[in-house]
Amino acid sequence: MQITRAGEYAVLGLLYLARQPPERKVMIEEISQAEGIPQSFLAKIFQSLVHAGLVQSHRGVGGGFSLARPASAINLLEVFRAVEGTFALQKCVGAEPECVVSEERLQSCALCAVFAEAQGRVNEVFARTTLASLVQPRARVPVAHGN
Repeated sequence: MQITRAGEYAVLGLLYLARQPPERKVMIEEISQAEGIPQSFLAKIFQSLVHAGLVQSHRGVGGGFSLARPASAINLLEVFRAVEGTFALQKCVGAEPECVVSEERLQSCALCAVFAEAQGRVNEVFARTTLASLVQPRARVPVAHGN
């Protein structure tokens, strides 16, 4: 599983909105320039975020986008699901589970149980991480490299 660039850009765009005063509406062009995201791609991503109820679109003079809820009430899991759909570490823990070896093994495979546990933990981390928590300055987490 990998979060796509669309997922990353969605979070960056939402974080930009989270840093604004609640009453401020922001145009896509401003977010695009500030975050270095292609404007047409960001506009498409924001359509998904509006549809998911994470962002509000305001038309007319003084229009733009704003968060639909407080940053503390929007978590990464719902952002990724809005843009990426359901994602899974392996096919056996996906929305429509399937085993790469055989359908008969799907219910008894010990490896699938490990994947399911790992998927649960990943989802838990994303669900407890809100936009508000990401806006706060914090130390960069070191990247683990290993075999």
